Amino acid sequence: GPTRAQQVLREALAKGADRAIHLEDNAFVGFDAYNTARAFAAAIKDEEFDLIFTGLQSDDYGYAQTGVILAELLGWPHATIIMQIEKSDSGIRVKRELEAGYFQFVDMPLPAVLTIQSGINKLRYATLIGIKQAKNKPLRKVTLAEVQSAVGDNLQNIERLYIPQKMKNTEFLEGPPAEVAKKLVAKLRNEIRVL
Repeated sequence: GPTRAQQVLREALAKGADRAIHLEDNAFVGFDAYNTARAFAAAIKDEEFDLIFTGLQSDDYGYAQTGVILAELLGWPHATIIMQIEKSDSGIRVKRELEAGYFQFVDMPLPAVLTIQSGINKLRYATLIGIKQAKNKPLRKVTLAEVQSAVGDNLQNIERLYIPQKMKNTEFLEGPPAEVAKKLVAKLRNEIRVL
């Protein structure tokens, strides 16, 4: 992410993370999910993890693919839309959110990759000691040059990114209440087709 992402990483360090890795290079902007995951995998190849947490989807493109692809590249099991995590004798047990208010419980071995749904936990506040210690914890910056051999050509090309124009037409129905009600029902039935 951009330089401003360092603040989020420092907060994680202040709340107890041991170290952080920041893929900081403008060349990463616009990467598709596959190349983003390849860059992450290359950046962490020498690290040892039990769990990797990714967000469900990014705020910019919202692909919801990077974490899943990262798990595949690492050869690790993964689960998506995680709402709860518990340690078990064989690894972890996770609660996944499904459609229509249903949930699924899955037992998984470690190491694993989890894509986390927002609101999974209320994070604790960083202590003053944690904030001071975070300044001395390692935050490694990775540039595209360091992971270039792992990434390939983008599989997508965004030609235009824009906010759609509002296409709202307001129509006032006039007349006595009974006549307006008939007109409204006719519009709902014939034009909007919700009745």
